[in-house]
Amino acid sequence: MGQQAIEVFRSCIPLFNSLSDSARQDIILLLAEHESLSVNEIAERSSLSRPAISHHLKILRDTKLVKIEQKGTTRLYSLSLDESLDLLKKLIHTIEATC
Repeated sequence: MGQQAIEVFRSCIPLFNSLSDSARQDIILLLAEHESLSVNEIAERSSLSRPAISHHLKILRDTKLVKIEQKGTTRLYSLSLDESLDLLKKLIHTIEATC
């Protein structure tokens, strides 16, 4: 495997780590069912506490899987998958081309 493939794999590590947690997977699936939700709305549909939800949302924001829109005093979270999907497609393409 070439250096480029290794670099692409390494660039995917934060995304893989973010996706590896079942609570974050649940949040992603919940947001996939709704256009956008606040932390409180997510917490109402989850067994996790509001602080735990906020922690997981921060990780998902850091890996650009979710985005925030401010509506008045409410922060609404929604999925933002384009950049992550592009990175995963790049990984697949690189593996196919070098392996």
